[in-house]
Amino acid sequence: MQILEYLDTHAHLDMAEFDADRSEMLKRACDNGVKTIITTGIDIPSSQKAIDLAAANSGIYAAVGIHPQECTGVTEADFARLDILSITDKVVAIGECGLDYYRDYSPRHTQLETFYHHLDLADKSGLPLIIHCRQAEEDVLKILADWSAQSPAGEGKGVIHCFSGSAETALKYINMGFYIGLGGYIGYPSSKKYRADFAAIPLEHIVLETDCPFLPPQPYRGERNEPAYVPQTASTLAEIKNLQIEEIASATTANARRLFRLDK
Repeated sequence: MQILEYLDTHAHLDMAEFDADRSEMLKRACDNGVKTIITTGIDIPSSQKAIDLAAANSGIYAAVGIHPQECTGVTEADFARLDILSITDKVVAIGECGLDYYRDYSPRHTQLETFYHHLDLADKSGLPLIIHCRQAEEDVLKILADWSAQSPAGEGKGVIHCFSGSAETALKYINMGFYIGLGGYIGYPSSKKYRADFAAIPLEHIVLETDCPFLPPQPYRGERNEPAYVPQTASTLAEIKNLQIEEIASATTANARRLFRLDK
């Protein structure tokens, strides 16, 4: 049976959930066609670990950033360190960054300050953004619209990670130059209300992700998520969009490689 090629655009491979079997987990990913993974930092230490994993594994690339839930106590020294990390070899994106008003683990003014620093860093580095948005759509849309209006036109500005929303909102992001990241949650019963929206998002603007070790696809609920499960999400998306899985795999992988400039 032919193994299709996939790219996991959002993983947290440094997390402790993978410490016991990280090498075996990466082999399973490769065996299932997931030969390229973007491992994503959520603070300075995890961003450094992402870089270390990328340096040690040919198919892994790093994103560096400070998650909105992790920005309490962030300092100018942290921002300076992030700037240095962003120019390290195999760093292909800035993030995970954005706004999270779901639990307000960090004060909103701190989240905003940190988010704006990431936007400035994306401008300086020329790297795409990985955007986290939870119950903060209005603010994120406005901030990105203002930022995008001052940036060079065209796609490739970043990805809206774990998107759940209307097709109308997705198209607003797409028109700014962002891709839409979809993961295993698209097959959850709670996501049925969004199936028509997922179906309406143009395939040429979709990338796949796991957000592992979180949010496993429906058949693996209650278990640890991992990159090997990207094909399950592709299968679900193929069903939603009434397309062949080969088309989903080919398009989303090409989109991701284009977004993260992996073919240069």
